[in-house]
Amino acid sequence: MAFQGKARRWVQQFQSPEELYLSGTLSRSTAAVDSLWLHQGDVIRVYSENHQNTADLALELPTGTGKTLPGLLIGEWVRRKAEGPVIYATPTKQLARQVAATAEREGVPAALLIGSAKHWDTADEVLVEGAEAIGIATYSAVFNSSPKLPKSRLLILDDAHAGEQFVAHEYGINIRRHADEQVYRSILVALKPFLSKLLIQRLEGEPDPGAHHQVRLILPAVDPTALANLDTALAHLPKPYSYKFAMIRSGLAACFVYLSYSGIQIRPMIPPTYENPVFDRAMQRIYLSATLGSGGELERAFGRPKIVRMPLPTKTAPRSGRRLFVFPELVKGGDAIGVTKRIIGLTDKALVLSQETIANTEAAATALAGDGIPVLGRDDLEQRGLDSFAKAPTGVLGLANRYDGLDLPGSACRIVVLGGKPDAVGLQERFLSERADANAALAERLRTRIVQGAGRCTRGPNDYAVVVVLGSDITKYFSRSANIRALEPDLQAEVEFGWQNSKGFDPDTVIENVETFLEHGVDWREQGEPLVAEFRQEAIKAELPGTDALGKAAALEVEAWQLAFSGDWIGASDKLQKAIPHVGPEATRGYRGLLLYISGAWLHLGAQGETQLARARQLVREAALAVNRGTWLKEMRELPGAEEVPPVPVDMVAVNAIVARLRGRLHRKRINEDLDEMQEALAQDEAPRYERGLTTLGAFLGAEASKPRGQGRCDSAWVWGTAMWMTIEAKSEEQDDGLLPLKDVRQANTQLDQLAVDRGTDHPPAGSPAIIVSDKLSVDPQHAPVANPSVYLASTGSMREIARDVAVVWEDLLTTAVGIASEQAQKQHVRSVMTENGCLPSQVIDRLTQNRIRPSD
Repeated sequence: MAFQGKARRWVQQFQSPEELYLSGTLSRSTAAVDSLWLHQGDVIRVYSENHQNTADLALELPTGTGKTLPGLLIGEWVRRKAEGPVIYATPTKQLARQVAATAEREGVPAALLIGSAKHWDTADEVLVEGAEAIGIATYSAVFNSSPKLPKSRLLILDDAHAGEQFVAHEYGINIRRHADEQVYRSILVALKPFLSKLLIQRLEGEPDPGAHHQVRLILPAVDPTALANLDTALAHLPKPYSYKFAMIRSGLAACFVYLSYSGIQIRPMIPPTYENPVFDRAMQRIYLSATLGSGGELERAFGRPKIVRMPLPTKTAPRSGRRLFVFPELVKGGDAIGVTKRIIGLTDKALVLSQETIANTEAAATALAGDGIPVLGRDDLEQRGLDSFAKAPTGVLGLANRYDGLDLPGSACRIVVLGGKPDAVGLQERFLSERADANAALAERLRTRIVQGAGRCTRGPNDYAVVVVLGSDITKYFSRSANIRALEPDLQAEVEFGWQNSKGFDPDTVIENVETFLEHGVDWREQGEPLVAEFRQEAIKAELPGTDALGKAAALEVEAWQLAFSGDWIGASDKLQKAIPHVGPEATRGYRGLLLYISGAWLHLGAQGETQLARARQLVREAALAVNRGTWLKEMRELPGAEEVPPVPVDMVAVNAIVARLRGRLHRKRINEDLDEMQEALAQDEAPRYERGLTTLGAFLGAEASKPRGQGRCDSAWVWGTAMWMTIEAKSEEQDDGLLPLKDVRQANTQLDQLAVDRGTDHPPAGSPAIIVSDKLSVDPQHAPVANPSVYLASTGSMREIARDVAVVWEDLLTTAVGIASEQAQKQHVRSVMTENGCLPSQVIDRLTQNRIRPSD
């Protein structure tokens, strides 16, 4: 007889996850870990004692110190209490498989639910639904328009520090022009009411340097007709865009559009996760994170007003291995790629991480690999798993935007290359960083990506790996002392040690040091380790300026976007206005200006009378006053009935000067010759000719431009009356360590004051910058504090881009502006053309003052 009769098995209960682990009840395999680390036991003990019912709880377990096992033990303990399903979510399929393997090894019942829900095993779904096994899934299975996962008692979100990247991806439409030109153009048509004819022309044409590098912000809600047309255009998009549109369609009016030549992104700043049944209705959400910053990053990423942080109970975080940082850009000789290739050649095994496109990242990995060394990419990882690389004797794996979820312990890989600063993942981040001067709002996620990337090959306290920091932008990041002090002390020490042993060293010496480290024998223990320990004694962690302010504002911002998504403009504006006083410090000034503008726009949309309309206009005016780099405001569609934001004085001076030139005796041939010579001069290194090119450029920008006479004077001075001045010093001499010499900084410190003396005034206009144009990476951190706050470092490439844009402006003006009879109309036209090309003085100053030399602290 085939019938059986057996009641569902009773599951033994335990007082805590720690007791469950120690009981021997779990069917652990022979490959299971011998025991919990001290800090792992502390974390699960404090959870059971104090946080069983905390709705949103973040647990900090630094990278490489084992957060998967504590997460699984907590999940299994809750599952055994039979209070409902438990879901463990990871950012990627590869990481989900990794967690499932850990669960099997440690005897935790689990079912893997990844890929399309229609392909899930029904038996596995039943086990999870009935709380007989933990469901292991990806974020995309949780955050989609129709999630098939059961509503859970406990939802565990692994690598939560990467939440913004993976959750926001589900609540937004991302169109990449090179991948889908037709879709890009169809949405561009719907956006035309928000764009000038000139910008449309540039976006529809061939790649244009002036249009390519900037991200425009559009608020579709300010034009109901255009919003409806955008909705229609998006509704006709094919899969997979249609799935993403379903996530945001109900709140499309609260979404922003970020537009560039390379792509379009449509999304809310904070995702409306409150609409998601799996996420919102879970009785408890636990966020496993390698870093718990206090700037509100988790709250904004997951759309939760309050997430309780439970840092490591132990006083000292466990060390997650030893890393030797190498900065090839600082090595003598200037061949950063060559040095990196030689380092990789020591083992012929490396992981290359970058925020570039997949194709560019994999091409970079190919360029760094030696002859005959296999190169792997994303497709290899997805098809064959990480083991295909980890177990291979040689190979270079290139991955784009994958700073989390890769475990390469021990000899699996000893070298990781961080290729470039990961600060612009998506157009929203690019806008916040490059246009809104809101880097403070991105600092936490940027630091986390770097920390995570650096830790991919050190997965335990006794592990070790070389971290190669490749690229001028990421090297500049590490040149700023505030960024270093925001790291954990162990990591601070490693970075400082690596900097000191890269700067100005001969390549052969650097390679020899790397070899000593990789051998990890007596020589390293006696010569290297003690020096790192000395740096460790001096290291004290300090949050970046503005972090506390951003943390205080986060809950109000989350509530504001929830109200906006549901169409309550007045309530949403009120919440943002309450958040704004918190982001008052100078470090968050750009972010404050953005919030002021958004609150004004929302209030205008919901205004019920002149009082509220007047308040909305006032908020927009305050936004213009708050931002350091407010040129993005000039590009915004005017709110219906709102007065135009007045031009800043420096722009008025420039426009008046250019109009006067256009209305005078024009020598078109001479102007065109001067424009050609200017661009040629700024594309070469000969000092006298370069200086003449700078002065010509200043004149075409409406400045009184000249080369001041006398020793120690700047190479070119641009004067816009009493509104704003700029001194420019061009430096082309080569430095062995790739850093700007201290003498150049000291020279730039005095140039504005010298110009004031030359012009018979006591001081230059407030806010006037002194620019050093150089392709040097940065200034040595120990010398940077010597710089005046007004001194900035800009690249020769930035100056060339401005010269190209100025040439476009003047080619346009010579054909369109000369025939305008009205002087006022001519001024408006000149201002419009300069604005569209980023050539108003205020915009040019923005472009040249991205890199202040003196630390903000």
